[in-house]
Amino acid sequence: MSRYKLSSRSGEVQVTVTERGEGRPVLLLHGGAGPDSVASFADQLADRFSYRVLVPVHPGFGGTERPAPVDSIRKLADVYRALLDELDLTDVIVAGNSIGGWIAAELALAAPDRVGSLFLIDAVGLASADHPVIDFYSLDFAQVAKLSWANPEGHVIDPAAMSDAQRVIMAGNREALQVYGGQTMTDSGLAARLAGLTVPARVIWGEADGIVTPAYGKEFAAAIPGAGFSLVPRAGHLPQLESPEAVLSLF
Repeated sequence: MSRYKLSSRSGEVQVTVTERGEGRPVLLLHGGAGPDSVASFADQLADRFSYRVLVPVHPGFGGTERPAPVDSIRKLADVYRALLDELDLTDVIVAGNSIGGWIAAELALAAPDRVGSLFLIDAVGLASADHPVIDFYSLDFAQVAKLSWANPEGHVIDPAAMSDAQRVIMAGNREALQVYGGQTMTDSGLAARLAGLTVPARVIWGEADGIVTPAYGKEFAAAIPGAGFSLVPRAGHLPQLESPEAVLSLF
């Protein structure tokens, strides 16, 4: 695990990054479920393809500090632009799940000279009149599990079973998610910006996702010039956890 002090347009930001493997660099960006939701997939990417996989913790998640100026997805993407600059990485595969996918898209727009390809896994961010993002903050834990997993059994969070430290981290994750994504987890200007993407992109979606449906995913893909769309069976909002082999086959 490494900690980087990065100079972004929002000022100095410290980011914690876990790294696995060697080879072509992959920046893997987690969603609101936190860094644990991509940890095993990072191991699989490194092992399968001999990639160098970097997994940052978004400031404010996992008990880390979020500097007040870093208060949007675009500003967070600028922090990761600074990370790629700091490490002097080019031809980077950038992949992200949920808000991580939104960040990945914004990063590809901000640093096209460093991003080589883009994988968006059940991303949010697109404002859709026909297929809106679910009102996440109105859901209880059982509803979140039902909408997030093809098979929700065993995935309902029980805060009463957590330690005090775990509850503090969970509350911090939720607060950071709301700061970055806003109440709706969308940006009305994103679709227009996506039209300017120039890197190869693939949009990957769990067929049972109830947070952002496959129809929303197809709309997301249609907004990106030349993007492919792949549906993952027997998976919901976190296909990298439910059907990792199917997701790996698309890289």
